[in-house]
Amino acid sequence: MRANTNLFWILFAFMVVADAAYTIWSLIWYGGQVEWVGTVGIGLAAILSAFLAFYLGRVHKAQGAELPEDRLDSNIDDGDPEMGFYSPWSWWPIILAGGGALMVLGLAVGFWISFIAGAVLLIAIVGWVFEYYRGYFAR
Repeated sequence: MRANTNLFWILFAFMVVADAAYTIWSLIWYGGQVEWVGTVGIGLAAILSAFLAFYLGRVHKAQGAELPEDRLDSNIDDGDPEMGFYSPWSWWPIILAGGGALMVLGLAVGFWISFIAGAVLLIAIVGWVFEYYRGYFAR
């Protein structure tokens, strides 16, 4: 995580320099006017990388400042946390993905399709959450 923090700080410094260079370049090429879209966009990218670097630095310090990824003598299994239980034979994630695709299609093509997609998404979420509360695999 220390490497990620350093990379984001380097990215922040690069974006600040790039923003200054872009602003000066736009002043020269646009006849004394600043091209605001690129200047603000690059500046916001610099702010985002600073936010990420600060957050990762604080999390790294809160976790004892030594992660398995930062040690040279660690194994892959040292940083392998328990991710949770996932249903190996569940069809609900596929239905949920189809509902999400239908929702995006509804937003792009016709808004009425989004209502159907909302119903499919709701049914898929409820089905996936309560999959082990009924049927053959009920606990």
